[in-house]
Amino acid sequence: MSVKAGKHARELLLKEYRGVLSTHSKAMPGFPFGSVVPYCLDAEGFPLMLISRIAQHTHNLKQDAKCSLLVGERGAEDVQAVGRLTLLAHARQLEDGAQIEAAAQRYYRYFPGSQDHHRVHDFDFWRLEPVRWRYIGGFGAIHWLDQVALANPFAGESEASMVEHMNDDHVAAIAHYVELAGLPRHAPAELVGVDSEGFHLRIAQGLYWLAFSTSCNSAHEVRQALVVLARATVWPTGDQASA
Repeated sequence: MSVKAGKHARELLLKEYRGVLSTHSKAMPGFPFGSVVPYCLDAEGFPLMLISRIAQHTHNLKQDAKCSLLVGERGAEDVQAVGRLTLLAHARQLEDGAQIEAAAQRYYRYFPGSQDHHRVHDFDFWRLEPVRWRYIGGFGAIHWLDQVALANPFAGESEASMVEHMNDDHVAAIAHYVELAGLPRHAPAELVGVDSEGFHLRIAQGLYWLAFSTSCNSAHEVRQALVVLARATVWPTGDQASA
């Protein structure tokens, strides 16, 4: 059961791209401080954030790195009947040049507008290093989990190459994925990320994760999975995308 719950928890983490970051208040000791933050996942599958040095939550993290991130299914009519995930973590600011460059490459694809903020203002990349996870899949489906994150085998140049190739040469296939999954069509879609279990599309400001029917462990398997989807008339997994 914990393996299945872990998979559902990870899928929720992938489908969503913002959550409530709770930190220990520096200004009001003893009180939690919640703020909304966007995130994507890094090479190890850990949430990656770009936050301002002057933000209250940044001051809090510099004093106490212990924090939590709450992620829930948006748009649900009954929030207690759907999935939600709380990550208990230590927040760590990225300081190594290579790590910052890798983080920037991926994060900017997901949130292109953040690139200007990072250049003009004092923003830094932080990642949440998991301690434990609490996943609730609905009424009575409650789990403490030690393992949810999954490393991305394509992180770096392999992923960047796949993304660039699809966006440059397979616009029609991407449009077909959008139609197949019933996603909004008010703006062109772009592929922004690939992991072993699926891929992310960005449509305007929204991000959508679509699952592969089977796990992919090589670029060749990803290519095969994308070709299958390009030829499909219904979404193979039956999963609903999330924005």
